[in-house]
Amino acid sequence: MTNVYDYHIQDDLNSRLDLFLAEKTKTLTRSQIKKLILLKKVTVNGTFQKASYRLKEGDRIRIEYTNHREFQLQPECIPLDIIWEERHFLVINKPPGLIVHPGAGNPDHTLVNALLYYFPKILEVGSPERPGIVHRLDKDTSGLLVIAKTSRAYFNLKSQFKQREVDKYYIGLVWGKMPEKSGRINYPIGRHGKHRERMSISAKKLRDAETIYDVQKQYDEFSLLELKPITGRTHQLRVHLAASGHPLLGDNYYGPAKEKRGCPRIFLHAHRMAFKHPELGSWLEFSAPMPEDLRNFLKTINPS
Repeated sequence: MTNVYDYHIQDDLNSRLDLFLAEKTKTLTRSQIKKLILLKKVTVNGTFQKASYRLKEGDRIRIEYTNHREFQLQPECIPLDIIWEERHFLVINKPPGLIVHPGAGNPDHTLVNALLYYFPKILEVGSPERPGIVHRLDKDTSGLLVIAKTSRAYFNLKSQFKQREVDKYYIGLVWGKMPEKSGRINYPIGRHGKHRERMSISAKKLRDAETIYDVQKQYDEFSLLELKPITGRTHQLRVHLAASGHPLLGDNYYGPAKEKRGCPRIFLHAHRMAFKHPELGSWLEFSAPMPEDLRNFLKTINPS
């Protein structure tokens, strides 16, 4: 059976597409509406729009789908490298290439789909669009992620990240030699005015951002750094390093895209993490070794 909803906009001008539809349909939640939009089951004037699209007078909206199952989050048998697990949370070592949660153009094959297969009850934890997720890593960044398995752990861990009580450390290989053995980068960051998927230090609306770096090893053309983001802005490490004149090797967004020198991906790995147990309050520390693809690349370059 095909379900079809049609709307002709005369009022509700400037409303968000997803909020308008969630209110009008009644039978669909906002998260389900967003999923339908991602799956391109929603059109505005015959074309696909984002969930944040602002409605205009005369817009004609159509929702068309076969059944509820096609737009619900689906479990998928994707292997998980679990570092630690207990009743309240688990810590995983995310491989490169795995997207953390569904988003624009990526409705499935994500870490969330893998978590639903491994632990179905996680659907009850946190946001229905990204259950259990309290922080993220970019698609091609590997390393440690903590996942909440209970609602109490979810809100506690979210609070720890918001209050900057979680220590996160990354290993990154950057172009050139850093000005000091260790230092801080303090450029405020905001969303790029034209390319909305990117961040910039020249945006109109900026938020404070701070990164600490420490040089671990020097190569002829590169520096191997340990990086600690004090704040948690989107793409913070990548933007800060590029703005400092030392972009991460393999970073196609913020660095010299054609100068990868054989690096298989962006050279960035979340290798250490520490936080308080969400129930007991004890301090916990976890680590994940540098993955093989990055270790092998380091063998191909010359130390200084």
